[in-house]
Amino acid sequence: MKKLLSIITIWLCSTICAQSQIFTSSAIPDSIWATMQGKTWNKNPYIKRSDLRYLRISHIDLEGRTHVGEMVCNKLIAEKLLAIFSELYKAHYPIQQMRLPDVYDADDERQMRANNTSCFCYRNISESKNLSKHARGLAVDINPLYNPYIRYSKKDGSQIVEPANARKYINRTAKFPYKITRNGLCYKLFTKYGFIWGGAWRTKKDYQHFEFNVR
Repeated sequence: MKKLLSIITIWLCSTICAQSQIFTSSAIPDSIWATMQGKTWNKNPYIKRSDLRYLRISHIDLEGRTHVGEMVCNKLIAEKLLAIFSELYKAHYPIQQMRLPDVYDADDERQMRANNTSCFCYRNISESKNLSKHARGLAVDINPLYNPYIRYSKKDGSQIVEPANARKYINRTAKFPYKITRNGLCYKLFTKYGFIWGGAWRTKKDYQHFEFNVR
């Protein structure tokens, strides 16, 4: 009897968890669009509101707590992202938080310091006049505090770490939470769906970054 009750309990928990999972894609709601103005969104000739999608995504943090995150991305990768994050959720892959960058006034340093996972933000590549893949909603940064962007100054060649409080995570042989590696599920899923990992770049390393190239 106890065994039967245990089986029923496990089944009920699995059913409830499955029903509570949220992985949805929709056009940008008016309320979200209003919030984006002057922050992640600025008038431009390259990408329109209709090119973007608003995602709601269930994810689990390191403590095992479930959250429903928000993300804006290009419609070309919306379904790919839902499939990836669904697999990450099932595997209990930890993502600390997933809030729209507008919460941080589209300040990339601020949101990286907060370890915020995000996608769309109309901005240039750091220390560059070229548009970032994020400006087209074609790049995702995962757990950025623990997976920093490491580049070298064009002025004096000095090493720059972004976010600035992530210097202790540039040693990729060290053990720490939320770390993305080639052997990890996050890397395997994103590359499976055609994304390129910034951690594999030669002259700079962007361990948080996965981008999709549209042909």
